[in-house]
Amino acid sequence: MSLTTPELQQRSLAAVWHPCTQMARAERVPPLPIQRGEGAWLYDFDGHRYFDANSSWWVNLFGHADAQLNAAIKQQLDTLPHVMLAGCTHEPAVRLAERLSARTGGALGHVFFASDGASAVEIAVKQSFHSWRNLGHAEKREFVCLKNGYHGETIGALAVTDVAIFRDAYDPLLMRAHIALSPDSRKGIEGQVKALAAMRALLEERSGQIAAVIIEPLVQGAAGMVMHSPAYLRALRAMTREFNVHLIADEIAVGCGRTGTFFAWEQADAEWPDFVLLSKGITGGTLPLSLVLTTETIYRAFWSEDVTRGFLHSHSYTGNALACAAANAVLDRFDAGQLERNAAQSKMLAAAFAPLAEDTRVEHLRQRGLILAFDVKEAPERFAEKFHLAARKHELLIRPIGHTVYLMPPYLIGPATASFLANAVTNTLNEVLADAA
Repeated sequence: MSLTTPELQQRSLAAVWHPCTQMARAERVPPLPIQRGEGAWLYDFDGHRYFDANSSWWVNLFGHADAQLNAAIKQQLDTLPHVMLAGCTHEPAVRLAERLSARTGGALGHVFFASDGASAVEIAVKQSFHSWRNLGHAEKREFVCLKNGYHGETIGALAVTDVAIFRDAYDPLLMRAHIALSPDSRKGIEGQVKALAAMRALLEERSGQIAAVIIEPLVQGAAGMVMHSPAYLRALRAMTREFNVHLIADEIAVGCGRTGTFFAWEQADAEWPDFVLLSKGITGGTLPLSLVLTTETIYRAFWSEDVTRGFLHSHSYTGNALACAAANAVLDRFDAGQLERNAAQSKMLAAAFAPLAEDTRVEHLRQRGLILAFDVKEAPERFAEKFHLAARKHELLIRPIGHTVYLMPPYLIGPATASFLANAVTNTLNEVLADAA
């Protein structure tokens, strides 16, 4: 029996609680049922196709149903789908940890695995605090995040998140974090100077109590693709060293080649942070996986026969073998020249969207690698929803953040694809703004 779009929509509304969705509103704007994916395209039950311009929440690096990733998962499935990583180990997890450490030149390693980005943030926050306590600095229990920074929606991750719509309802449950100025590139070099000065003032006052600063290197995603300079990262790293504070680089959204280098931090040309977090694209949009890389110094702070000094944190699916096999297949793609291909694709995207820089209805056209965004000056009410719905008619699946339209597409951009995306986005913008006039 074949399903129909209305049937699956109603069943979904009755049975599924959708994320980032006001379900009362979903009755009027029901979810789009997707039947299958192929490459950069998603197909519904009526035969319509949609280019996945946001990579299904930034995870789908190489398109849907990628043969190489699927083959790696299928091979692992026939060998070992999963075994607990407490007291056991397996080759895919070991090899993945070794390969990621090698990409930092051995500066980071001792990979701790989890299942999603927020869990990786929780792990890093706990490891930072606990390592300080093990070293005799239990007073270092405060954290710093950037204004409008996003690091996930579990309780610990929300505590270092400054996006009101996610945080405010749960504020009474959260620890208090310091909110530092963002080095938003839209404010020019003056904004970066002010952000660094404010960070220095905070660290001068509270470094004895601060465990770590957490940032999204180069691009603050949920803030609306707010971008900043590698120079800020260099200065911040020097500052955290000066004041003996950990630095956590949350690369959940910006890692895995998205900004032009495998780790966004590489563009800082600076000492590595104390923690680097990965998730989303690490499995190419196939299976949930996240991980935390850290330094030998932090790892050794837990080295003891005393169980209370150990890092007693666990997830049932920690280091899942299927997910690790997928992640190793992702690294195989990068070993085979993916970054060079990404650089060419980034140029194609920039050229296709260049005319928008002259469009008086938009501002702050910006790009970092394969992340491109612009802000709409006079966006109508419910702009993001209206744009999302209108874009479907132009074969585009895209979800703006507030009045910011952004693309974070799969790494499958060619000249024709870049042109299609620019035309589809422009036509959608014309339609939405014309309807609002």
